[in-house]
Amino acid sequence: MAVTRLERKGRKNKSRAKARVATIKRLNTLPTIKNVDIEAIKAEFAANKEAAKEEKSTVKDESPKKKKVEKAEVIEEKKEKVEKAPEAKEADKEAE
Repeated sequence: MAVTRLERKGRKNKSRAKARVATIKRLNTLPTIKNVDIEAIKAEFAANKEAAKEEKSTVKDESPKKKKVEKAEVIEEKKEKVEKAPEAKEADKEAE
Protein backbone atom coordinates (compact mmCIF):
# COMPACT_ATOMS: atom_id res chain seq x y z
CA MET A 1 0.00 0.00 0.00
CA ALA A 2 1.02 3.51 -0.70
CA VAL A 3 1.48 6.10 2.03
CA THR A 4 -0.44 9.34 1.61
CA ARG A 5 0.52 12.60 3.22
CA LEU A 6 -1.91 15.11 4.62
CA GLU A 7 -0.09 18.19 3.33
CA ARG A 8 -2.78 20.76 4.12
CA LYS A 9 -3.10 19.52 7.70
CA GLY A 10 0.69 19.75 8.12
CA ARG A 11 0.74 23.36 6.90
CA LYS A 12 -2.14 24.25 9.19
CA ASN A 13 -0.42 22.73 12.21
CA LYS A 14 2.84 24.54 11.46
CA SER A 15 1.11 27.89 11.00
CA ARG A 16 -0.77 27.46 14.31
CA ALA A 17 2.48 26.68 16.11
CA LYS A 18 4.22 29.72 14.60
CA ALA A 19 1.33 31.98 15.55
CA ARG A 20 1.36 30.64 19.12
CA VAL A 21 5.10 31.22 19.47
CA ALA A 22 4.75 34.74 18.02
CA THR A 23 2.00 35.69 20.49
CA ILE A 24 4.04 34.34 23.42
CA LYS A 25 7.04 36.41 22.33
CA ARG A 26 4.87 39.50 21.86
CA LEU A 27 3.29 39.15 25.31
CA ASN A 28 6.63 38.60 27.04
CA THR A 29 8.31 41.70 25.61
CA LEU A 30 8.83 44.57 28.04
CA PRO A 31 8.44 48.21 27.02
CA THR A 32 11.55 50.35 27.08
CA ILE A 33 11.90 52.36 30.26
CA LYS A 34 12.62 56.02 29.62
CA ASN A 35 14.57 58.20 32.01
CA VAL A 36 12.06 60.56 33.58
CA ASP A 37 13.05 63.66 35.54
CA ILE A 38 10.68 63.53 38.49
CA GLU A 39 11.87 66.82 39.98
CA ALA A 40 11.07 68.70 36.77
CA ILE A 41 7.56 67.24 36.74
CA LYS A 42 7.00 68.25 40.37
CA ALA A 43 8.19 71.79 39.59
CA GLU A 44 5.81 71.99 36.63
CA PHE A 45 2.86 70.92 38.78
CA ALA A 46 3.80 73.50 41.42
CA ALA A 47 3.97 76.25 38.78
CA ASN A 48 0.57 75.26 37.41
CA LYS A 49 -0.88 75.30 40.92
CA GLU A 50 0.43 78.83 41.53
CA ALA A 51 -0.98 80.04 38.22
CA ALA A 52 -4.38 78.58 39.08
CA LYS A 53 -4.36 80.34 42.46
CA GLU A 54 -3.56 83.67 40.80
CA GLU A 55 -6.40 83.22 38.32
CA LYS A 56 -8.87 82.49 41.11
CA SER A 57 -7.79 85.58 43.04
CA THR A 58 -8.23 87.84 40.00
CA VAL A 59 -11.64 86.36 39.22
CA LYS A 60 -12.86 86.96 42.76
CA ASP A 61 -11.79 90.61 42.66
CA GLU A 62 -14.11 91.42 39.77
CA SER A 63 -17.56 92.29 40.98
CA PRO A 64 -20.73 91.64 38.97
CA LYS A 65 -21.38 95.38 38.84
CA LYS A 66 -18.11 95.96 37.00
CA LYS A 67 -19.03 93.30 34.49
CA LYS A 68 -22.41 94.92 33.87
CA VAL A 69 -20.77 98.32 33.36
CA GLU A 70 -18.26 96.85 30.93
CA LYS A 71 -21.04 95.12 28.98
CA ALA A 72 -22.98 98.38 28.82
CA GLU A 73 -19.89 100.16 27.45
CA VAL A 74 -19.46 97.52 24.77
CA ILE A 75 -23.12 97.84 23.80
CA GLU A 76 -22.76 101.61 23.54
CA GLU A 77 -19.73 101.26 21.27
CA LYS A 78 -21.64 98.88 19.00
CA LYS A 79 -24.57 101.29 18.81
CA GLU A 80 -22.22 104.10 17.82
CA LYS A 81 -20.69 101.95 15.07
CA VAL A 82 -24.13 101.09 13.73
CA GLU A 83 -25.15 104.75 13.75
CA LYS A 84 -21.97 105.77 11.93
CA ALA A 85 -22.35 103.07 9.28
CA PRO A 86 -25.05 104.84 7.18
CA GLU A 87 -23.06 108.07 7.29
CA ALA A 88 -19.98 106.27 6.00
CA LYS A 89 -21.99 104.74 3.15
CA GLU A 90 -23.31 108.17 2.16
CA ALA A 91 -19.80 109.61 2.19
CA ASP A 92 -18.63 106.79 -0.09
CA LYS A 93 -21.48 107.47 -2.53
CA GLU A 94 -20.64 111.17 -2.64
CA ALA A 95 -16.98 110.42 -3.27
CA GLU A 96 -17.83 108.38 -6.34
